Amino acid sequence: MGFNCGIVGLPNVGKSTIFNAMTAAGAAASNYPFCTIDPNIGMVPVRDARMVKLAELVKPERTVPTAVEFVDIAGIVKGASKGEGLGNQFLGNIRNVDMIAHVVRCFEDPDVVHVEGRVDPLADIQVIETELCLADLDAITKRIERTLKAAKSGDKTAQEAIIAYEAVKRCLDEGRPARGAVNDDNISVLRDMNLLTAKPIVFVANVSEDDLSGASEAAHVVRKAAEEQGAGFVVICGKIESEIAELGEGERAEFLAGLGLVDSGLDRLAQAAYKLLGLITYFTAGKKEVRAWTIRDGSKAPQAAGVIHTDFERGFIRAEVMAYEDFTKHGSEAACREKGLLRLEGKDYIVKDGDIMHFRFNV
Repeated sequence: MGFNCGIVGLPNVGKSTIFNAMTAAGAAASNYPFCTIDPNIGMVPVRDARMVKLAELVKPERTVPTAVEFVDIAGIVKGASKGEGLGNQFLGNIRNVDMIAHVVRCFEDPDVVHVEGRVDPLADIQVIETELCLADLDAITKRIERTLKAAKSGDKTAQEAIIAYEAVKRCLDEGRPARGAVNDDNISVLRDMNLLTAKPIVFVANVSEDDLSGASEAAHVVRKAAEEQGAGFVVICGKIESEIAELGEGERAEFLAGLGLVDSGLDRLAQAAYKLLGLITYFTAGKKEVRAWTIRDGSKAPQAAGVIHTDFERGFIRAEVMAYEDFTKHGSEAACREKGLLRLEGKDYIVKDGDIMHFRFNV
């Protein structure tokens, strides 16, 4: 499994510039609102230094990283939930994503107009959050209306659903995201609604080239908003990401080092997303390919096998497991086997981040 991420923000905050840099998909990036009309979708490989190391040791025919699908929609303006701009057409495009990246403008540039005529990160965040809340409020109100009749007739499932829906509605009525009302008891009832404000969110401070560390007051405002919501926070410079996208792998590392950076903005965004979504990576490594697989933290070996193919999970027998640190220290599977570092694990084994695994199955 990979995951997908919807990118939201006001017009001209740098969403499409960042999307272009990450995906090289050629999304239009022009200096006027509603440049992006249809959602742009791009698959982006996730760089993982561990995969590079494994490939150096195994020398496979190919390497296959895990990937993130980014969905870039047009800039949302005040009133979008009521149809302003292109309104709900845009908001509907991100209902099915796993998480949201909210790009906030933290740079001054007289050549790039701001839709509100000023750079005010907190106000920008509030506009977007209000529109997402209003869109969810509309959706939950309609769902309550449709469910109420069955609940009044004694349908227990409908009655339980109404309790969950009304808890969300109260939250949204107060101007708070729906995630404040989602818990272990009602999450299954609410899952099919794909509420925008129930999704994990990463705030992306799009900074200028002289603020790569995010030390500016504008970036600080975004960081504080993220902390208050328990959200992720990443500093990205769209202009720098555009330059990185044009470089080869070797040049890329040198360019980043020259800027005092270890990772690109995409790398940091992927890391923040994995943490928020509770995801980890395990690897399969052989002469044909070294491949990264994304699973939920806490997954057992059969579930991890099922990400490769459902037959692997259905007919799971056992897993051969090596820790990444052991494999890279000793240089090969054979060496790990010889030193007793290759373990046989059963159905109850909980996969750890970085595990190198081979599965035995029979169907």
